[in-house]
Amino acid sequence: MPVADTQVEVLIVGGGPVGLTARALLERWGVRTLLVEKHRELSPFPRSRLVNARSMEILRQLGLAAEITANAFPAKFGRIRFRDTLHDSDFASAAMVGVNAPIPESPVSGVVTSQDRLEPVLLAAADTPMRFGLELIDLAEEADSVVALLVDRQNGEQTRVRARYVLAADGANSTIRQQLGIGTTGPGAMAAVTTVVFDADLNSWCADQPAGVYFTAHGSFLPLYPEGGWAWLAPTPEDPDRADWPALVSRALGPSAGVRAHVSRVQHWVMNAFVAERFRHGRILLAGDAAHAMPIIGGLGMNTGIADVHNLCWKLAGAVHGWAGPHLLETYETERQPIAHQTLRQAVANTQLMLQAQSHRREQLRTNGAATPTHRELPWSERYFAQLGLVLGVTYHSDAVLTDASRPTEPSDTGTDYVPTAMPGHRMPHFWLTPNRSTLDTFGEWFTLLTPDPRHWEQQAAAPWPLRIEPLTREHTDLCGLPPQGALLIRPDGHVGARWQDRPASDSTLRHALTTLTASTPPS
Repeated sequence: MPVADTQVEVLIVGGGPVGLTARALLERWGVRTLLVEKHRELSPFPRSRLVNARSMEILRQLGLAAEITANAFPAKFGRIRFRDTLHDSDFASAAMVGVNAPIPESPVSGVVTSQDRLEPVLLAAADTPMRFGLELIDLAEEADSVVALLVDRQNGEQTRVRARYVLAADGANSTIRQQLGIGTTGPGAMAAVTTVVFDADLNSWCADQPAGVYFTAHGSFLPLYPEGGWAWLAPTPEDPDRADWPALVSRALGPSAGVRAHVSRVQHWVMNAFVAERFRHGRILLAGDAAHAMPIIGGLGMNTGIADVHNLCWKLAGAVHGWAGPHLLETYETERQPIAHQTLRQAVANTQLMLQAQSHRREQLRTNGAATPTHRELPWSERYFAQLGLVLGVTYHSDAVLTDASRPTEPSDTGTDYVPTAMPGHRMPHFWLTPNRSTLDTFGEWFTLLTPDPRHWEQQAAAPWPLRIEPLTREHTDLCGLPPQGALLIRPDGHVGARWQDRPASDSTLRHALTTLTASTPPS
């Protein structure tokens, strides 16, 4: 029987980057949460390596971007390099656009950093309770709450938590998703992979040509931290328990390298590729790898999960605080599931192209023998891994977006192109309001009304919804494609919720829009 009972508004299950980001976001909304993680500490493995520009915008909103950037690699590491062995010259290279240099479309750049450097920053970003070593073993939905049974595997102590909502961020092998019987679609398990963390002096081969990832014919090499450390990713051998990992890493570095690797950690894992058939089951919502597992090529997985909870947490806050109706939570799946499918297609395509490149080069090496292979055209352009359209061009279509008469833009099939637009459903474009203040800095735990005509809009009643009105100059309205008396209503996640071409038609214009967007009962 449970020996302790706890009541919270939102129970977060899973203490990776997605669960930790949700915890920080919900704390800022004043939502009482408890985060539980079955492991007894944060992950000691590097795992995810890329924080893209959109995730950095979200982390900037949490006040964390500067610290994360300070602990990350310099921008020059924002490249992918292809080599026969690590100490050979590049035979191809591609930029991580939005990481290797600043971009005008965002106030921040993405960074190359290891997950074990990111998670402590996210953990320190909130003061709400977090308990390590607690594993969820049962879940029961009731009319107005969810009851979770948790167990401490070390001492057997059980805890029963009653929450209004449960956010499942418990990974690709999600216990919650399996307990709910939610299936998945997609390729499934694509490869069994081993990550070997090691130390070796590789500076002479890489210092002049830095990269976040070096793909070779014998696996991928990743620098882990600015001060040192490496990881080698390769297919898991048939008998991993008997493997001589230092010898395998040294062999992969190249027979003429003469370098001995000092291995500190080894982790076996499966590279999955799927999207859950549902993201919501009553009061239980899936996010991150629990909702969609992405192949690692292109660094899309963790970033998609951070965007999930940025979309979800303001909706949970509205449901908890009463200014949104239950139907608003339905828009989470409506908006995020199509993005997950689009992202999965891109991640699978990235993986296939990387494997093709490695296969082509191995064939060249086999055919040429000891001779240096001639250059070969690779199956992508320099822009292939750009992906800005997928990172910044996400568009939502749901009841939480009021469409206007504008013609919608078509999303890029490859995710490489991004065209800034202030049309409903799109992320509000970045531009500088002052030298140090972006349009994105006006968004937070509130709705934002951007207008060159604030006097007329300030007369609109907005309670009980949190709202701030920000004035725009003529220059800014031109950038938005907005007439002099128009306005943009921006949701707390930075996406345009509504757009007006003229002054409010009545005293209830804004109230009607907020009521519709939040699926709430109109205030009397």
